[in-house]
Order: sequence, then structure tokens, then C-alpha cells
Amino acid sequence: MKIFAFTDLHANKKSIDKIIKKIKEGKPELIICCGDLTIFGNDLNEISNKLNLIGIKILIIPGNHETEQEIKNICKKNKNLINLHKENYEYGNYIFFGFGTGGFSFIEPELEEIIRFKKCFDKTKKLIFITHAPIYHTKLDYLYKEHMGCKSSRKFIDKFKPILTLCGHFHENENKKDKIKNCLIINPGHQGNFIEI
Repeated sequence: MKIFAFTDLHANKKSIDKIIKKIKEGKPELIICCGDLTIFGNDLNEISNKLNLIGIKILIIPGNHETEQEIKNICKKNKNLINLHKENYEYGNYIFFGFGTGGFSFIEPELEEIIRFKKCFDKTKKLIFITHAPIYHTKLDYLYKEHMGCKSSRKFIDKFKPILTLCGHFHENENKKDKIKNCLIINPGHQGNFIEI
């Protein structure tokens, strides 16, 4: 399966136009947004309308610049936008699970609750984890000579063993990749990347 993933556009119109062009030329099956479409929610309706017109399903989570409610609202208005925050989305042999918001905390209490109470995902399908905060103790969270990512997300990966994790938030680490055992971790950046899975 071919997906296109991006993060941290921050309402940059040139970046938005560039990724739309890439998507139309590359024709992925699904599009993933790891949060921060905007700067504090500004122009969210306009941006979401543009993305909706691409005509391909977009799985989206809030970053630290959007609220959960704002993402729910744009997904209700736009049929091709799917709110993935704390939700599953099944596509073929894959399950996508998303956890957005945050980016500044080592521990995310809501994600800790999910980890504690969820026994497992459908083991007949491959799990893909979409989050905003970078994963703790990886190349993607290393900033200012220390690891500053989310320990809860790391715990999620250790327990549920996704094959792929997509995250963002630290612009300095765009396009970096790392692995935790068999899980490939990617920050696809504001210009976005095609990923074959």
C-alpha cells in the first residue's frame, strides 16, 4: 500500500499547494496528517476544504495547534477527512490508530489509560501508529543534546508493536527515521513523503 504522510504545515500556503501537487501526481491510497495544519487553529476551515477536494481519504489528528473539537468539526464538514484521534481506522490488512495533541510532555495521561486498558488490536492486521509528539529516545526526539520526546508513545510501541509510526512536532528533525525493533519511525515533515508499506 502506498500512503502519503505529512506534518506541521502551520498554514503555510506554499507548502499546502506543494503537497497537494505531490499527492495528485503520486496517487496514494491514503493520506496521513500528523497534526499542526495551522497556527492555533487559524484558517483551519479553508485548509481542510482544500485537502478535502483532493478526493482521497485523509486520516488526521490534532497537533498542539488544534483542539480535539476543531478536528472533529472539520471532519464532520468534509467527507474525505477522518478524525483518527483516539480512534481506529481499518484499511485492507492494516489498522491505523491515532493519538494527537501534546508534544511537550514526557507522559500523556490519556494515552497511558489506553495502554493500560486496551488488551490488543486485531492481530490478523498490521498496526500503524499516528501521533504528533516524537517518540522518546529516538533520532526524532533528540534536540539540544537531549531526548525530549514522549515516553507514553514509546510505551505504546513496546506493548502493541506497530510496524510503522508516524510523528512530527520537532521541525528540526523532519525527514528523520529510526527503528524500535521492527517498528519503523518517521517524521514525514511539512513537505511530506510517500511511504510504501
